[in-house]
Amino acid sequence: MELFEAIETRRTVKAFDQSPLEQDVLEELFDAARWAPNHKLTQPWRFRVLGPSTRAALKAVAAKVAASGAPDGSDPDLIGAVAAKKLDRAPTLVTVSSIRNPDPVLDAEDYAATAVAAYIVLLAAHARGLAGYWRTPEVLRDSDGIAAVGIGADEEVLGLLYLGRPLGDLPPQTERAGTDSFVTYLD
Repeated sequence: MELFEAIETRRTVKAFDQSPLEQDVLEELFDAARWAPNHKLTQPWRFRVLGPSTRAALKAVAAKVAASGAPDGSDPDLIGAVAAKKLDRAPTLVTVSSIRNPDPVLDAEDYAATAVAAYIVLLAAHARGLAGYWRTPEVLRDSDGIAAVGIGADEEVLGLLYLGRPLGDLPPQTERAGTDSFVTYLD
């Protein structure tokens, strides 16, 4: 697959077969992420592949967090169950975090580099016929959720990558604004 084709055809996919990605496949995707641009070669990104116990712990916290924020008159147990179920969409879940830097400028650069590394994982997965999407669930903004996936206080969570083999065809391409809406050429 050509680079521009991969960029233009990558889609958010939420329907997967239920076979987890093999470790050697994941290693190949994470190896591609090593090449993300990062100031001073800090390689601040951290990827954690969630196993069954960790996923179960995260689902329990997700249910609790969602239920606690349920609107008046709604069923908190149902809302919690729906939030937990979303963590079962893909057979492979990967948390993405960035090591915090005490220098605010370097911290911002490292956060941006980690976002690029996460996108490289998604793009590399697509190039290999796999599918995925990036999600920032509420549970990963909760201290119990962060603890459930082993992310320390010295890291900032960017989100969760859902990865697997797609079921069916990829969604159709959506319209995107032309470059004239976001590019300015300065004299």
